[in-house]
Formats: sequence, structure tokens, C-alpha cells
Amino acid sequence: MPTRYEPILRANREDAVRADGRTPLRVAAAQPLCVPLDVAANALAHADAVRAARARVVVFPELSLTGYELDAPVVPTDDPRLAPLVRACADTGALALAGVPVAGDHIGVLAVTGAGVTVAYRKMCLGGAEARRFRPGDTPAVLTVDGWRVGLAVCKDTGVAEHAQRTVALGVDVYAAGVLESVQDTAVVHERAHRIAVTHRVWVAVASFAGSTGGGYTEAAGRSGVWTPRGEVRARAGTAPGEVVGASID
Repeated sequence: MPTRYEPILRANREDAVRADGRTPLRVAAAQPLCVPLDVAANALAHADAVRAARARVVVFPELSLTGYELDAPVVPTDDPRLAPLVRACADTGALALAGVPVAGDHIGVLAVTGAGVTVAYRKMCLGGAEARRFRPGDTPAVLTVDGWRVGLAVCKDTGVAEHAQRTVALGVDVYAAGVLESVQDTAVVHERAHRIAVTHRVWVAVASFAGSTGGGYTEAAGRSGVWTPRGEVRARAGTAPGEVVGASID
């Protein structure tokens, strides 16, 4: 079982070079402790997770930097509170995929590197009360990392078959999602990840909130993980906040 921010060894980039010239891609899923509406505190927790993961890509849950607070203010890409996370990515060479409300009233995914912060994706499939505050994005998103194609998703996206179809159609190796489920719906995390993996023959990385997240979620599911294209669980967290797990995709 993983412990709080259990270190994950980075694959040696000089080893295991594939026939296509790509080295294995280390992907981690993190479920940090969340302080609702406290972006500064949450950015520090994200930075700790990035340093502990020692991965090239670190996926975080939906609205991970604000908590699931639907009235949380937009977090701009130049927000100085994100500086600790940018520094952690610079020190480790990681790409962090973190969740915030973004301009245009979207639930967004930030791509954070040592070079700065950009909005990488806007959630397309809104759930529940989200539509009262947010607008759906209209475009799937894929990032290229060291030659690997990483498709992006947020929570309800993973439960809509068309979203995975449209994203995978862009050519992806990994489907990376930040989600939030209540502890009563823990099985949903695995069910959706497994379905996407076996249907589209892609790796799936899901970062699932754990503990209290705001927005009425006093106990979230946790159980973040990485699934192989055959639907096998390669790495899986428990239910406690502060865990991070990962796997090398090869």
C-alpha cells in the first residue's frame, strides 16, 4: 500500500529505449490533501506531490487547487500563488495537470511546467449543479510529452463514451483524468477507467480526490490509479489524502 507521498522512482531516460525511439513515460496520479478555496496551501501540497512522485506527468483531481467549490474565483495562469508548483516542476522536470476554474467560466486543467502555466483543457461534460456556474468546453485536448500523446479529461467526461471516442480519435497513448467521486461511489473510478482502457486500448491515469474537498464532499473516494490498455491495474492508491502512485508506460 502506498504511504503519504510515497516516493516513486523515475525511469532512467537512458534505459529501455523503445524501437520507435521513445523512452518509457512515468505517469503518476496524486490525491493531495485539499483546503477548500485556499489556492496557496493547495499549490504547496501539489508541489510536495510532484517532488515525491518523481514522474514526468503528474495528474491531479478535478478542481484540485480550489477544492470542489463551484463559486471559487477564476485562477489566472499568472497567479503568484502557483509559484511553488512551477518551481517543483522545474526542479523535477515534471508536467503537472491541475484543476481550477479558468477564464470564460470553465472547469479547467492547467498544464504546469518549469516554464510556466497554460490552460490545457476545458471540461466538456458538466454534471449536476456545475452548469449553473460553468460553461462546457467544446474541444478535446491532447498534449505531447516526450513523443507520447496524453489526452485530457475531467470527471463526468470519463462517463460519456463520446468524450473518450473523440479524444482517442486525436491519437493518444494515455487518457489522463482528474475526478471527484464520493466514497459511496468508489467503484465508479475503476469501472470507468477499466472501460476506457479496454475499449480504446490506451493507458488510463485517474487522479481521484480523497478526504474532504469542499462543495459538500466530506469524504471523497480516493483510489487514484494507473490502468494498462488491457484494463489491468498497474498502480492504485488507497482512500487517504496525500497518496500518490504511478507507473512507467512503455
